[in-house]
Amino acid sequence: MTKVIDWLYEKECTFFRLINGRLHRNSMDHFFHLWTHLGGATATISTSILLLLFLPMHLKSWGIVCMLSLLISHIPVAISKKMYPRKRPYLSLPDTNIGDNPLKDHSFPSGHTTAVFSIVTPLILLNPFIGIFLLVAALLVAISRMYLGLHYPSDVLAGMILGISSSFFSLFLVNSFVLPNFL
Repeated sequence: MTKVIDWLYEKECTFFRLINGRLHRNSMDHFFHLWTHLGGATATISTSILLLLFLPMHLKSWGIVCMLSLLISHIPVAISKKMYPRKRPYLSLPDTNIGDNPLKDHSFPSGHTTAVFSIVTPLILLNPFIGIFLLVAALLVAISRMYLGLHYPSDVLAGMILGISSSFFSLFLVNSFVLPNFL
């Protein structure tokens, strides 16, 4: 079992180094430093509130789903960061490219990736046309977390799964208990 885990970690580090090292360009630094904030607390909470306030009345339930999904998604993030105290890649891997003020808490899972996917998933379901753009935006947040040396690929993947899962769970809750038959 240890050999399998070591092999997986080696492959993960190889993919991380591809994003963080080989694809790293000074010309893209500013873009990813700004883009990553779309998954941060300020952007995701603000977006959820704005959706709730400004969506037309017949779509307000989708704003509720986004807010609920964001809230629910961070419960397993907080628990996982305590249960699996994984060091961030820049602390473990030499020659990692990092930005200013790197985070010092645990890396698993990616909270930014979780947050952005918890909000965009319901919106993708609501409007698949804009969903393509939202999916690209969310994936760029996920890539930015590796690009900036803050997360391993499995941190980001776990964040994606948590964000998407919390969205579907929130849709179920809102449709079953809060606003039956809103879909």
